[in-house]
Amino acid sequence: MKNYIAALDQGTTSSRAILFDENGKPEQIAQFPIEQIYPQLGWVEHKPNEILNSEILALAGAIERSNISPTEIAGIGITNQRETTILWDRETGKPIYNAIVWQCRRTAELCDELKDRGLDPYIKKKTGLLIDAYFSGTKIKWILDHVDGARKRAEKGEILFGNVDSWLIWNLTGGKVHVSDYSNCSRTMLFNIDKFQWDEDICKELDIPICMLPTPVPNSMVYGAIAPRIPGLEAMEGIPICGSAGDQPSALLGQGCIHKGEAKNTYGTGCFTLMNTADQSIRSKNGLLTSIAWSLDEKVTYALEGSVFNAGSSIQWLRDGLGLIESAHECDILAESVQDNGGVYLVSAFTGLGAPQWDMYARGTLVGITRGTTKAHIARATLEGIAYQVKDLLSAMESDMGDKLQILRVDGGASVSNIMMQFQSDILRKPIDRPKVVETTAFGAAFLAGLAVGLWKDVSQIESIRKSDRIFYPEMDSRKAELYCRQWHRAVERSQHWIEE
Repeated sequence: MKNYIAALDQGTTSSRAILFDENGKPEQIAQFPIEQIYPQLGWVEHKPNEILNSEILALAGAIERSNISPTEIAGIGITNQRETTILWDRETGKPIYNAIVWQCRRTAELCDELKDRGLDPYIKKKTGLLIDAYFSGTKIKWILDHVDGARKRAEKGEILFGNVDSWLIWNLTGGKVHVSDYSNCSRTMLFNIDKFQWDEDICKELDIPICMLPTPVPNSMVYGAIAPRIPGLEAMEGIPICGSAGDQPSALLGQGCIHKGEAKNTYGTGCFTLMNTADQSIRSKNGLLTSIAWSLDEKVTYALEGSVFNAGSSIQWLRDGLGLIESAHECDILAESVQDNGGVYLVSAFTGLGAPQWDMYARGTLVGITRGTTKAHIARATLEGIAYQVKDLLSAMESDMGDKLQILRVDGGASVSNIMMQFQSDILRKPIDRPKVVETTAFGAAFLAGLAVGLWKDVSQIESIRKSDRIFYPEMDSRKAELYCRQWHRAVERSQHWIEE
């Protein structure tokens, strides 16, 4: 019986593979880190072949460590860091440049030029996005502009573009399938989210040949199969690749947020807050983004989204940049050793601010320091700063939806922090629901693949699979929470427009 699904979870800092059984239980996990490359201030890159090879190693490793035979695997689902941009040679499969990561700000000036040309309203109307260096479109243009002969070759159909989902599917199928699922397409700043096709006018404005773009496809269907003679995956030849979604909509599904108004937040390298808006592609009035969450059975589900660019990465900064802690857990221990933040606020705008401010020129700010400030106060301010930004996103979503959120479902590495989850509940004034199985991103992709091959029958089954581990309720006095939030917004103001344009 083919009762297992393999999920490839390709993230910003690592590649993972997880084997799920038919009850949604993760049976085995393998993970490999990937190198972070910083060529200049504000620039972030990955090696495309390292992304691919680390995922192959993870998949092979997960199977090797388990008692599961490849013949028991019904299909493969893929979830990935979105917006990260890869261009490669159609014939050789060799990348023509490093992957430009979603965090990279090198195209900020180009984005300003597009805004000056008055393109913001059109792009928001068609794509649901704002003009920002975050998205793939300007990254594609940058590579075409800076790699010798790239644009001419792209116009001839010799160069292909893909986000990480496309890159993995193309390579795992032996170069036979060049597709991208709707959720990933909707993060390129080139995709019409109401017509489900590439927007020719935007592509012309950015001088991007449409022939290099992947074919847009729904999120649950058989795209192709593992090709023969892939080193390390020989035993998996022929297994269908049949589910794909960007990491955040995949987590929305994996959290069981299948009804309108349900929301989740993932505390990863960044924070990503999504709210299900069902079949309505609502254009935000509060700086949020509109994206496609998934397409199933010819029905498209949309989501409102906001991003905190630096969440878990701000804890990493305490460890690797300042040397204040040796592990993420030590940040919790330090934070719990003091009663409050001592008046200290950290705005982790290391690569600018996302929604609702959208300030590419903001930078990290630490305010309220006195001689009495200790590293424990800074650790607490780091955790609280993440929670404040999530609250700002959800307040904007409630305004756009015209309705109040009932409960926030949470996942991601930093969601294990009890002190941060409690503080999140305190300032949000809502229950925070943490699941027993926190691998919601990977499970969302696995569920999409399982639907395609009949392991699961319909999307409603995910509600019975998801179980809560702990629910946090507000404990802080509401007036105290309001005071903290006012002080937070003062700190945000001081971080904005720091870099002179």
